[in-house]
Amino acid sequence: MEAVDRATLALVIDHTLLTPEATSADIVALCAEADELSVGAVCVSPNWVSLAHKNTRIPIASVVGFPSGSHLSATKAAEATQAVSDGASEIDMVANLGWISSGDWSNLENEVAAVRRAISANVVLKVILETGLWSSEQIIAACKHSVLGGADYVKTSTGFHKAGGASLEAVRTMRNTVGADIGVKASGGIRTTADALAMIEAGASRIGASASRVILSGLK
Repeated sequence: MEAVDRATLALVIDHTLLTPEATSADIVALCAEADELSVGAVCVSPNWVSLAHKNTRIPIASVVGFPSGSHLSATKAAEATQAVSDGASEIDMVANLGWISSGDWSNLENEVAAVRRAISANVVLKVILETGLWSSEQIIAACKHSVLGGADYVKTSTGFHKAGGASLEAVRTMRNTVGADIGVKASGGIRTTADALAMIEAGASRIGASASRVILSGLK
């Protein structure tokens, strides 16, 4: 892997605050820090999209179907539509984990397609798979059907599931599956410069993190 400098690493970080107890002051502070660090995106819960959009020059990402993925497809689509209306230019949707578990790939693909149709083509759509739960074969199939449904990125984790966050093995599997034209976002448990660089070397093109300042502090 070629050496990554601080500015380049910052641009692949989605600076994230998704804790349910977050306050408006926390979101404003997150946005100020995002501007200072020049990260690639700010990722917040749907109720904070409008506030974040008003408080940063950085693109806004929001989550839908978060964190369980068990919401109705129509609910996810409506949530995505509202987030975009409020200022989000990126949507991170949680896949229906039961469908991955049972191999119901048609429903998974159709749900991704429903959210894709609900937002404009220039809105980035990432699909969260909770890869810590699955075998390599399940991750491969989930990635393929997410892309067929219209995903621009496949993403490892919410960071809220007991199965854990991103792993290097999962990121490699995802990258090998989707090829060079689809993004791979690693999130969950990435807290150091070494963590982030290892994920990028494994194939991640985005990093979801709340410890962005610490991650970037390891580079000049």
